Formats: sequence, C-alpha cells, structure tokens
Amino acid sequence: MQDWLTMTASDLGRGIGAGEIDAVELTECYLDAIDAHPHRDRIYARVTHDRARAEAKAAQERARLDLRRSLLDGVPISWKDLFDTAGVGTEAGSALLKGRVPDADAVVLRNATAMGTVCLGKTHMSELAFSGLGLNPITDTPPCVHDEAAVPGGSSSGAAASVAWNLAACGIGSDTGGSVRIPSAWNDLVGLKTTSGRISLEGVVPLCLKFDTVGPLARSVEDAAQMLALLEGGTPADLRGASLRGRRFAALQTVALDDLRDAPGAAYESALQRLADAGAEIVPLEVPELADAMELSGALYTTEAYGLWRDVIEANPEAMFSEILERFRAGRNYSGPEYVAAWAKLESCRAAWDAATAGFDAVLAPTAPITPPNLERLLKDHDYFVSENLLALRNTRIGNLMGLAALTLPTGTPSCGLMLLSPPDTEEMLLRVGAAVEAALT
Repeated sequence: MQDWLTMTASDLGRGIGAGEIDAVELTECYLDAIDAHPHRDRIYARVTHDRARAEAKAAQERARLDLRRSLLDGVPISWKDLFDTAGVGTEAGSALLKGRVPDADAVVLRNATAMGTVCLGKTHMSELAFSGLGLNPITDTPPCVHDEAAVPGGSSSGAAASVAWNLAACGIGSDTGGSVRIPSAWNDLVGLKTTSGRISLEGVVPLCLKFDTVGPLARSVEDAAQMLALLEGGTPADLRGASLRGRRFAALQTVALDDLRDAPGAAYESALQRLADAGAEIVPLEVPELADAMELSGALYTTEAYGLWRDVIEANPEAMFSEILERFRAGRNYSGPEYVAAWAKLESCRAAWDAATAGFDAVLAPTAPITPPNLERLLKDHDYFVSENLLALRNTRIGNLMGLAALTLPTGTPSCGLMLLSPPDTEEMLLRVGAAVEAALT
C-alpha cells in the first residue's frame, strides 16, 4: 500500500477501475500518511477526514457497481486554502480571514467532487496568494521537498508540498503570476496554468480577477490533463501517440534569460538539447515588446489587488505579514488613468507577442531563473525577500501578462523546471505537446 502514495493519480484511478485498489483503503492510506507526517501542520491547514472518508465510501460503491464517473473517481487530492469548502475554514493564508467558513463549495471543487475525486483537505499558501516564494509566517510555510530549510515556492506552496511529500495524489492551486508553476518547478512536479477565464473562479478567494486562474500540480502530464477535465466538467486531452517529430519551438531570449542562475541555466540548456535530440526544431526568439509588458506589472497587479482588498487590509493591517502588506499597498501609487493606460499598452504588447510566436507549437523558457531561497534569510532580509520574490515570479508572469496557457515540467535537475507557453485556450494542444516533452526529458 505504501506504493500507492507515490503513484500517479491516473495510475491509482486505473488500479481502482481494475479492482486492484480499494478507494476506501487508498484514502485511509493517505490520511494515515498525512497524520503521521512530521510536516503535516506545515503542509495542511486543515485535513477533512470525515469528508474524505464519505467520498471514498461512495467511490468504492460506484466501483463495485461499475458506475465510476471518471478515471480519477476515488483518487484523493488536496485543495489550496482559497477554494471555498462547505463547512470548512477557508482563510487564504491570512489572519484577515480567520474564522471564515463558507457554506458552499467552490464551483471547481463541486465539479471535481461530482466526478469522484476525494477531498483530503486544505493546504497552506502565501498570504492572500500574493507571493511567489511560499513564505508565510502568519500561518505556516511548507518545506521544499529538496531542502526543508528552503521555501517551496508559492503561492500554491502547500499544494505542491502535499504532492511532493506523498500526502496527496494531486493538488489544486491557483496561478495569478506563477503560483502553480513556481512551486511545481521547485518540487519537481508538472504544473498547468490555464487560460484566464477558462475555469470558473466562483467560490475562489480572489487576488487579481483579471489574472487569477485555477490549475493542477501533478505527478505527470496525464494527471494534469485529467484534472483539467474534472475542474471544468470536460473531456481529457487525448495524449496518445504524442511526438516531438516536426514540432517547432521558440526558445525565448527576451527577459527570460536575464539573471539566470547556474543550475536553472544548465538544466534549461540540457532540456533543449534533449528536445532537439527527440526531433524538435528549436529557434531562438526575441520579442522586444515583452520587456515593455513586464514594466507594467506593478500598475496592473498591485492596483487591482489593493483595489479588491483595501478596505479589509486597512481595517486590520497589523494582522498581515509586513512584506505582503507592502506589496498590496504599492497599489496606492497608481491612478485610475495610469491603470487604464497600462492595460491599453498591455493589449498592444499581447498583439506583438501573438504575431511573433504564431509559427511555433510552443515558446520555451526556464520556469524560474532561481532555485528555492533560504526561509530564514527571507524573513530577516527585506531586500533579499523583494529581489528573490520578483525573480521567482519573473518568467512565469510572462504567461499571465500575455494571457497564455502554460505548463511546467521537471527537467531532471532538482528544483529546475522547463516552461512551455502556448496561445490562450490551447490547453489540450499544450498538454499533448507536453506529454511528448515529458517523455523526452524523462
């Protein structure tokens, strides 16, 4: 049964379907592992034992009657603590929301539950999802799977840790500037950033509604494809026969390679070589307008975030982690006309991006230019926190600013991911390409 804890969600689902794995025993195996784990309280904000057992029992009965609702029917997964969960605290990693208990599930949780997944509980996260590092002294900071003294990436920090530490078969997170992809990369997982507007945000605690997205942190591309379908009630992408032969990729030069540290740089070059060896054509690409778009981040993100949260924050600012409070309050620096002008300029940059990348199956870049920084140093050194947080989010934010679908895959070098970017609403194509890339990198 211990092998179950390291299997992909899809393989667990196949085992349930074949009668080789019992959904109740599987859920008990995960709950036992969670409760016995030394980092349980650093990873899970709340464990939903009763709900998990009830859902597993129902999945067991469906399997007995050959009425399974999806491949992942009966598979236990975790949920970031910003997805409303009926009758269970949903506090988004912030003392500002302490005691908040919604009376209904978020739409995505409702969808996934209807298709048979088992909810193990709610995972820790960066406060109000506003950091790429995963550091949260207000609630707790999960450990990186490669270094317990390092941060795991954020803001879906606990979602990544739950999967990487074998305490969930898959985790569901959100991505506003990289919050699925950074923790996935730093914990050697597959992370899918979906297109803005594709998946419902109803019942999801917001940060920036124009950029917020929902996506899975998983052990394989297949798992990510399966979870995408369940989150929106759709059909999984067909990954069969995926190949890199004839694929044409752009290797992004603009912004993405600036200040690239040694380990991510070497991992990226090695990954590109393996893709070329597998038959892909890789073309260096400059998109000068991207640099202009990156300069708009402050006006676009902090203005909306502070606009949404100003009244709540200013009613109790001392309850917040000072670094996150400062990020929110930066939104006071921009006027309404500046915000509108920034969006107009961003739309122009997006058009330039679309034109420059139209001939490629995907654009490639290192997921993050840095590896996980030390937790204690981040707490003690303000300048270090600011510089590392901005670098952590720099490459992933390209996908959010340009309105793209994005996928990160492990390269085989610890905490170093390869990011694939594709046009909006092309997740199925991206996952198919990703499956071929995954095979080449494994």
